Amino acid sequence: MNFFAVALAGSGAGPVEIALRSLAEFSGGRQVTVVGRTERIDALSAAFLNAASANVHDFCDTHVRTVIHPTAPVAAALLAFAELRPVSGSDLLLALILGNEVQARIGLAMSPSHYDKGWHITSTCGVFGAAAGGGKLAALNERQMVWALGSAATQSAGLCECLGTPAKSASVGNAARNGLWSALLAEKGFDGPPEPLAGRQGFYHALGETPDLSGITAGWGESWEIMATSYKPYPCGFVIHPVLDCVLDWRRDNPVADVTRVVVRGHPLLGVRADRPDISTGREAQVSVQHVVAAALVTGKAGLDQFTDACVNDDSVRKVRGKVEVLRDDGFSTIAAAVEITTADGKTHNLSQTAARGSDANPMADSDLESKLRVAAAGWDPHHDVTPLIEAVWALDQSADVSGLASLAVPR
Repeated sequence: MNFFAVALAGSGAGPVEIALRSLAEFSGGRQVTVVGRTERIDALSAAFLNAASANVHDFCDTHVRTVIHPTAPVAAALLAFAELRPVSGSDLLLALILGNEVQARIGLAMSPSHYDKGWHITSTCGVFGAAAGGGKLAALNERQMVWALGSAATQSAGLCECLGTPAKSASVGNAARNGLWSALLAEKGFDGPPEPLAGRQGFYHALGETPDLSGITAGWGESWEIMATSYKPYPCGFVIHPVLDCVLDWRRDNPVADVTRVVVRGHPLLGVRADRPDISTGREAQVSVQHVVAAALVTGKAGLDQFTDACVNDDSVRKVRGKVEVLRDDGFSTIAAAVEITTADGKTHNLSQTAARGSDANPMADSDLESKLRVAAAGWDPHHDVTPLIEAVWALDQSADVSGLASLAVPR
């Protein structure tokens, strides 16, 4: 449900439009649906575009311990596969869960050092999730699955330096595309190394990691990392969400207050990724806590409209942005934050959030996710009724053929 919401929201974004035009020049096929678009394209390009659409607004789900955005690369690959060959809903769900588990556990084995070094972990690990999920649908045997992971490992890439720019979406799209391709190659006998992850020059060691392999195997088949997935009510970096909860709640009760200073305190990752006071584009705004706070205080909202170039360059928002200070504190989890707001009357307002809305400790309801999808659909085409898509998602485990699922997300 969340995947279709964020893919629809992103399907008309500038970077996705550019990527579609570029890929269409090289695609001779019209096999597979592009979410939110009337155009059809080859399966690998569709996997790329649907993953990029789902991630472009930073509105997709988050595995909190690794900060992987898990569904975008995996679901995009599996939905493309399902339009190539018959796939039941229960098989699709199983492949989604297993692909999610594989990428999360590979990420856990090297977190947080991998992300801290600057690797965009959604992309670098997402390619393994897409390969494993695609391999499950292709019914790969054990040997072939290792081959698929080998091809995925040698195509793993993505840099955090690209966050806040369209280039970020390229690596997320490639994670879906290359993961699916790796599975299809292995099915045809395209082999790879016997130890692609922990080999002497394998994935972990080539990246300078000393992996904790217990992250791969601990509780395997008993505890599931997909259950630790958080969903976003706001289209920006998840570490910013507890800050937004505080500010929006306060702004609702104090709509005309004159704010003179804001001090944000949170997990060090909040500072590392989102302490960006000097920005000029909506893409950069998605990873700027200063902008998020300012836009929320000025508009009282935190939707897609608050992450546009126009909002970033609004004089009133820019003025408040300069009043926001960010402090790093190891005592906070990534889903918690504290905000101190000082107003012109000299009063100080101390706010806190222990578990951001949408986190597994404070989850969004199913109805909230439905609403997110309806809002996204209305923003793309107000005449498109997504009720059939919502009903199909909830009945997915009973579906004998899911080849038409993505087409329900195309306005007609």
